[in-house]
Amino acid sequence: MTTAVHHVWDLWIPDVGAQGASFARGRMDAHDVVLVHAAPAMLDVAVRTDDGVLVASGLSLQRGAETPMARLRIQGSSIGREDIWPDAGDVGRPVILMGGEIAILRSWWNDAGHQEWRWTIELYNHR
Repeated sequence: MTTAVHHVWDLWIPDVGAQGASFARGRMDAHDVVLVHAAPAMLDVAVRTDDGVLVASGLSLQRGAETPMARLRIQGSSIGREDIWPDAGDVGRPVILMGGEIAILRSWWNDAGHQEWRWTIELYNHR
């Protein structure tokens, strides 16, 4: 029997309050690319295994565009950020919501002027 590898994604807003504030902390099957809904202007991100080993991190990841989603990508031991309008290649990816709930993006649509968008996510849990 194969045991799934899990990662804990810890997203921190470093430039608020005296010491920053948590944006989201969620556990999911290991993925190299995840989406973040309504990501703050700046993020620190750490990805760890269940036993606390650091997989990758990114500090002071700045917003590059005013978009509804950010795509975080593990690249070696670093994490990069790209602010995006999701496309067909993002359907099926995990989406981290504020607070740490993890969903799967099931559909995405936006108008050409980026003034409207509609999306569907799937939430699932088990004990």
